[in-house]
Amino acid sequence: MSLGGGGGQQQLQQLAQELEQIDEQITALEEEVTALQTEKTEIDEAIEAIDTLETGATVQVPLGGGAYVRAEVQNIDEVIVEFGGGYAAERGQGDATETLESKKDTLDERIEEVRSDIAELETESEELEQQAQQMQQQQMQQQMQQQQQIQDDE
Repeated sequence: MSLGGGGGQQQLQQLAQELEQIDEQITALEEEVTALQTEKTEIDEAIEAIDTLETGATVQVPLGGGAYVRAEVQNIDEVIVEFGGGYAAERGQGDATETLESKKDTLDERIEEVRSDIAELETESEELEQQAQQMQQQQMQQQMQQQQQIQDDE
């Protein structure tokens, strides 16, 4: 009977490892959602800038490392927009906004996919936790029965 208990212990350890892996996956996916939402916020800020800036306006241009330089917008009708794969193209003001809105839609779709994946993992985690609890209860009952048999034998 101790073999069964040992096997149960091994199964519980395996469940605990699976639960830990699921938790790590959920954490990674939640971090991805946060990054995607940050990217969406940056796109919103870019759209607002494109819509409100005028030719001749002075802006701060980031150089990296927390350094900026002041620059004058030469022509707000010519906006360079990344459209994926490391490529960028010059777009008119309206087209630039449309391109950015399209990127936001793609981000929204990805956020929904990731949130769906998180929900599935949470469901799986809950099922494994219930399974682990049931196994623990069964082990406790077996131990109690073994103790009762030992007492009865004495």
